[in-house]
Amino acid sequence: MTGFTNIAITLSDQDEAYIIKNMYPLYLHDLSGHYGLIPGHIPNKHGIFEDSNDYRTLTDQYDVQKIWWEKPNCLYPFLIRVDDIPAGFALIATSPYCAKGIDYFVNDFFLLQPFRGKGIAEHSATQVFDKWKGNWELYTNPSERNITGQKFWRKTVSKYTKGKYKEEFGTTMDGYKLIFRFTNSNG
Repeated sequence: MTGFTNIAITLSDQDEAYIIKNMYPLYLHDLSGHYGLIPGHIPNKHGIFEDSNDYRTLTDQYDVQKIWWEKPNCLYPFLIRVDDIPAGFALIATSPYCAKGIDYFVNDFFLLQPFRGKGIAEHSATQVFDKWKGNWELYTNPSERNITGQKFWRKTVSKYTKGKYKEEFGTTMDGYKLIFRFTNSNG
């Protein structure tokens, strides 16, 4: 984490929601590079990365994301800041928004390009994992286009769990993915 003095991962509130919403289109654009020309990962006819043509503006897309700030005891929108600059986000879900037997699900995790490759993402993920003990799940695109993402999660989860995690390919609510599961509790 060279060159930076302060990395903060905080639960965002309604007053900061716009910051994550501003970064979200960049996240979706980033994901499109991992998926190629697959429907749902290309812009709609209005240039918005959403499945439906009902979304004409980024403001329309903002409204879809409101749920993250409307369910404070089950959805957790974390903002990642580096030296007080918004650098990314982690969206963590709990029941009923995770698979059976899973307590915490990494729904979305994103770090802006200028902050990558400096250990900030691994540090941020670890800080989020440390917030709660239980059964965790996350998944990522299994294709060759996403080797960097796969390596990141494999390294981060392996290091965090000291190699005690499960990795498998399988079908999820979001299609076929590379799935990581681990427990960070003492029981």
